[in-house]
Amino acid sequence: MYKKNRTARIVLYGMMIALAFVFSYLEHLIPFNFGIPGIKLGLGNLVVLIALYTLGAGGAFVIAVVRIILTGLTFSGMFSMLYSLAGGLLSFAVMALLSRGEKLHIAGVSICGGVMHNVGQLMVAMIVLETVNVWFYLPVLLISGAVTGVVIGIVGGLLVGRLQTYLRLQR
Repeated sequence: MYKKNRTARIVLYGMMIALAFVFSYLEHLIPFNFGIPGIKLGLGNLVVLIALYTLGAGGAFVIAVVRIILTGLTFSGMFSMLYSLAGGLLSFAVMALLSRGEKLHIAGVSICGGVMHNVGQLMVAMIVLETVNVWFYLPVLLISGAVTGVVIGIVGGLLVGRLQTYLRLQR
């Protein structure tokens, strides 16, 4: 994808990072609170999912890490960034592995990513809080990760199909 035209590739990555950052910002503005801390829709992850299927794992990884660092530095703090990095990297690793095969639809990949994001954050919470009691929160986060994963996966699937056609025309 855009291997020969380095400028076009850089512009595309920059646009996707900016879009992921804006989606993360919008998520901070829109109250999405069910009375349970830590549950978010994951709009910024929509861009990472789309990048995984259109740019490949390497490009999606760059977009994911840069987005997490930018949003962490802008909207939260080091602890929140640590939680986001743990969840985001575990989620990305699982999604990158699952997206290689053709057995699982993009929504299934997104569901697994949403669930693993929460697992990664719980692992950090367990270390930071020095207790395993946070694992009692796991069923709630598994459900929320699956629900948000479905939403992000369906939207991502619709957009990937359209973007792949567009990106093929641009080559």
